[in-house]
Amino acid sequence: MTTKRKPNRLIAEKSPYLLQHAYNPVNWYAWSEEAFDKAERENKPIFLSIGYSTCHWCHVMERESFEDKEVADLLNEHFVAIKVDRKERPDIDHIYMKVCQAMTGQGGWPLTIVMTPEKRPFLAATYIPKYQKYGRYGLMDLLPRLHQLWEDDRDKLLSIGNEIVEEMDRQAQADLSGSYNSTMLDKAYNLYKHQFDSKYGGFGGAPKFPASHNLSFLLRYYHRTGKELALQMVEKTLDAMARGGIYDHIGFGFARYSVDEAWLVPHFEKMLYDNALLAWTYLETYQITQKPAYAEVAAQIFTYVLRDLTDPEGGFYCAEDADSEGVEGKFYVWTPDEVRSVLGAEDGNWFCEIYDITDEGNFEGNSIPNQIQLDLEQYSKRSGIPIDDIKKRADLCRRKLFATREQRVHPHKDDKILTSWNSLMIMALAKGFQVLGREEYLHAAAKAVSFILDKLRRPDGRLLARYRKGEAAYPSYVDDYAFLVWGLLEMYEASLDPEYLALAAEINTQMLDLFWDEDQGGLFFYGNDNEELFTRNKEIYDGALPSGNSVAAYNLTRLSRLMDSAELSGKADQMFEAFAGAVGSYPPGYSMYLIALETVLWPSREIVIAGDSGKESTRRMLRVVQQTFDPQSVLILVEDGKKGERVRELVPFVQDKASIDGKTTAYVCNNLSCKAPVMEAVELEQKLSRKEK
Repeated sequence: MTTKRKPNRLIAEKSPYLLQHAYNPVNWYAWSEEAFDKAERENKPIFLSIGYSTCHWCHVMERESFEDKEVADLLNEHFVAIKVDRKERPDIDHIYMKVCQAMTGQGGWPLTIVMTPEKRPFLAATYIPKYQKYGRYGLMDLLPRLHQLWEDDRDKLLSIGNEIVEEMDRQAQADLSGSYNSTMLDKAYNLYKHQFDSKYGGFGGAPKFPASHNLSFLLRYYHRTGKELALQMVEKTLDAMARGGIYDHIGFGFARYSVDEAWLVPHFEKMLYDNALLAWTYLETYQITQKPAYAEVAAQIFTYVLRDLTDPEGGFYCAEDADSEGVEGKFYVWTPDEVRSVLGAEDGNWFCEIYDITDEGNFEGNSIPNQIQLDLEQYSKRSGIPIDDIKKRADLCRRKLFATREQRVHPHKDDKILTSWNSLMIMALAKGFQVLGREEYLHAAAKAVSFILDKLRRPDGRLLARYRKGEAAYPSYVDDYAFLVWGLLEMYEASLDPEYLALAAEINTQMLDLFWDEDQGGLFFYGNDNEELFTRNKEIYDGALPSGNSVAAYNLTRLSRLMDSAELSGKADQMFEAFAGAVGSYPPGYSMYLIALETVLWPSREIVIAGDSGKESTRRMLRVVQQTFDPQSVLILVEDGKKGERVRELVPFVQDKASIDGKTTAYVCNNLSCKAPVMEAVELEQKLSRKEK
């Protein structure tokens, strides 16, 4: 991009992705009535390009084509060109990505769609080079051909567009319902076993994505069935990822995915949502295993997010790019000489040995730090040096290298603040406080909740999807609502402030009002007050992100139990039935749905602590519950005063729960039927043990 050129219309936008294209010679429009009116008035097709600001191949296509005058001239003369940031408008991205997958059998970004002024697509592709290469046709051949077809054989293109829209409608209206049962969980487990990579962890071959909700499902399956292999698959995968190059050993945080099966070479961009979900899974694995390494990785993820992705006002930024100075991964890689220049010869050579930094390199002549072949524990055993001494030395070296790396040109940071992804980080931080007890995590999560309520909520209560540089925009989608309710429920169980529970119930009610499908059940992706696109779809597939429907089902089961609500329980049942047919055909594709199903198929456990939150005896009781892995349980604190009154208002079944003789008292209940109360933390811990279930 060069600022010597006159800017196009995108200069007025807030999206970093759109602003990256503001000086292209292409006469870009944002998605707007103005663009579609122009296409209709001038009788031109739409060239729609969808991407995001940290997308490597989006940058490549811009450099090759959108900054090129020849390509720009063709687009400006024969098309109306529209740019969309998929993070701002996931509703548009979802629909046209389904179009691309239907037409080509694959998808990805940049997503390229050519369509009529009525938004009916007749061509779909991902990255397209300027000239034919990589077995792909080039824009210089494609654009003139499309123009000729538009002029000479438009009926054929319109027919293709109509057929695609009809197919999308058929898919959107397809009956996905069925009966749900525990065999779905067993089938998923057996398929995960079949797909598991026993050498490197993860599932299937390259590229490998973290998909931490797959692992969190397996944790629950292990917890319920005792099948050791389920836990072994989780630990193998988490250990391998933490040792691999997908993890940033210098500055912490995970990259989006690994391009190889060994987790060595990442696609270097870092996403907020990946790090939130991975922190959640590492924390849960620590709860089950009590292995400090998992708590350490989760804490390091939070260090990265709070240091590099946190806005001063409390929200969290989207992502960091893979590229810097136009080169993928340049910010993250090292040579032995660079390491020795910072650490000196002795420490430098030692660090290079531990972290696989060699003259040959493992990535385009440079080295991605990793511990795949040799980790600190192995080095300790081999050398006889105590592990604590090795960790101290490694961390001192890491800090020096990090300080030096900070002087490099940083990758671009997408500083949009999204309600959905922020809500996932709120969830993870709240969980982090519960498990690790660090107040700064609860404080950061509470500040982010306040940011959403202050900046991303209209006066009428309607959530908005994106905030950047003082502007909130776009009515929120189902993911925003479902993920925020999840975050608020974790905030309630972390802080025991009943206002978080009240807010979760309020947001959940608004979500059902805006997105619920009265005919078939389930939740549409965009609300009944959003811009209407050519079809209204529902998403249930749990891919890199869990779907809003799966998370909503999980929330409904928890809310119905906390609030003893038959209405919410009924809605949860309708959610499970609405998608059971699709899930039953291939359960591993719906791991967050399965997590919700685990919660609803077996008896609930309600843990009520009655006592003063300021007393150490109460805090001990709460810590026992919060640090125990028990996905079937909900936690309620009943105090005296206004907070206690509010809890009794929201959670009817605790009306008769009170401290006995002024002592903190715990009630452990199954399906609202309570055992004899206990007044010592050690007794509570025994009741929560597996033998007492």
